[in-house]
Amino acid sequence: MAGPQTVGLHHLRLTVSDLERSIAFYTEALGFEVRIRSGPTAVLLHDGTTGLGLNTPWHEISDAELRFDEARVGLDHLGFRVASPDDVHRAAEHLDALGVAHSEVKPGRLPGSLLVVFRDPDNIQLEYSYAP
Repeated sequence: MAGPQTVGLHHLRLTVSDLERSIAFYTEALGFEVRIRSGPTAVLLHDGTTGLGLNTPWHEISDAELRFDEARVGLDHLGFRVASPDDVHRAAEHLDALGVAHSEVKPGRLPGSLLVVFRDPDNIQLEYSYAP
């Protein structure tokens, strides 16, 4: 028996070390808006397409675990799709204006694709990506 056909990503949730710092980053740098605040430890953001939940750790963790590492089992990176190659270049300019370090705009692995890579305050790798 086959599973259900998905129609897109509803939301994803990231555990962050400093909720207020991450809210500021994702709203100011990526244009997300706060939709639901769940006390001092969790929030749901939305950009009109994707829900992004942010929460702080729900148990004690070591200082080493407070910084993201894509080499651990779990999340590697998030890629935000944009509509055109020009949008990737505009994204890089926007990141420059905010002082957010990023890669050069470069070809992706798919033919005709383009991306720019950057990181959030917890070192989670993010991309603005275009693919035809």
